[in-house]
Amino acid sequence: MADKAAVILLSGGLDSATTLAIARDEGYVCHCLSVDYGQRHRAELDAASNVANALGAVAHRVLQLDLTAFGGSALTDSSLAVPTTPSTGIPITYVPARNTIMLSLALAWSEVLNAQNIFIGANAVDYSGYPDCRPAFIEAFEQLANLATKAAIEGSRCHIHAPLIHLSKAQIIQQGHRLGVDYGMTVSCYQADAKGRACGECDSCRLRQRGFKEAGIPDPTHYLLRK
Repeated sequence: MADKAAVILLSGGLDSATTLAIARDEGYVCHCLSVDYGQRHRAELDAASNVANALGAVAHRVLQLDLTAFGGSALTDSSLAVPTTPSTGIPITYVPARNTIMLSLALAWSEVLNAQNIFIGANAVDYSGYPDCRPAFIEAFEQLANLATKAAIEGSRCHIHAPLIHLSKAQIIQQGHRLGVDYGMTVSCYQADAKGRACGECDSCRLRQRGFKEAGIPDPTHYLLRK
């Protein structure tokens, strides 16, 4: 079953939970990796643990990597406020090189597991404009992975799967709903409280709210204040 083993990057949010459900549905043996990188809250990491258990992952590891040492993002620098109104350009919630770092960590684990497949919940339709969520980035990282590892050089090529990359948030929710994802246990908010309750105002919350509305599925998100 080594050829069906996969490493799934699991943040605890809506997209990564759906990605895990897709990988499981496709018959992959799922090893989930979450990263505690100094983000504003641990609620999403708690959510990731719950999602991994609920969706039958065979393993779930949380790796600590303190990106607050660099800052540069409202998610890793407490002096920067999370914006609650739409902004133009790449927003301040972008974490420099985050997906590059996380895919690199997933690549390292996949090589140890002899797993040729890595799944990431990147989306380039309903997203905040982050450059490391684009198809060109995913394609380039796969090329890098197959130049950089002993496994690839010896013939075990790595495949980076981004099954949500071309889907709208509504389409993602509809697919996850069909696959039995309980979105009530996921946390997408950039500034959720310790109980995982969402602010309902940040960019991630707005995208999530609109997705459920357009999908025609009740929003199970736990909000601090219902409007």
